[in-house]
Amino acid sequence: MRIWSKLGVIVTALLSVACSVTPPKDVKVVSNFELNRYLGTWYEVARLDHSFESGLERVTANYSLRDDGGVKVINRGFNTEKNKWQESEGKGYFTGSTSRAALKVSFFGPFYGGYNVIELDKDYRYALVCGPDKSYLWILSRTPTLDDSVKQQLLKTAQGYGFDTSKLVWVKQP
Repeated sequence: MRIWSKLGVIVTALLSVACSVTPPKDVKVVSNFELNRYLGTWYEVARLDHSFESGLERVTANYSLRDDGGVKVINRGFNTEKNKWQESEGKGYFTGSTSRAALKVSFFGPFYGGYNVIELDKDYRYALVCGPDKSYLWILSRTPTLDDSVKQQLLKTAQGYGFDTSKLVWVKQP
C-alpha cells in the first residue's frame, strides 16, 4: 500500500510540471509579440539541459503555422552517441492574447508545458525563452552563433530573473 502512495505522489508531481503552462511568477513575458516574425528556423545557442535534449548538438527549432491556428514545432538535433539525427514534432497554442509571447507546447499527447519568450531582439534575431519554471531556459538565434555582447546581455537578463546560468550547456553548432 505504501508503494502506491509514493508512486501516486511521484506521478502527481510529474504531471503538475508537465502540465504547467504559466511562466515563473516573477518572470515578465514579451508583449507586442508578432508570431509571423517569429516563425522560421532558430538555432539553439545554449540551454539548461534535460533528458530529452541531453547530448544533442546542432539543435534547431523550426516554427510554422498549423491549419488549426496553432504553431507547428519541429525540434531537431544530432545525437553524437548514436551518430544520427533526432527530431520531434510538437504543437503550440497561445495561452492568452497572441500579442503576448506565452504559449503552451506539447510534444507528447495531451501534456503541455509552458513556452515563454522573456527577451526578444526588436528585429527577431535572438530570443531568451523559458518554460514553466526556472529549470527550463534556452538562448535562441537566427544564426548558429551570437556576439559575446549579446550573450552577456541575455545572461544578465536570465540571472536577473534567478536562472542558474552557470548550468547552461553551450550547444555546438556548425
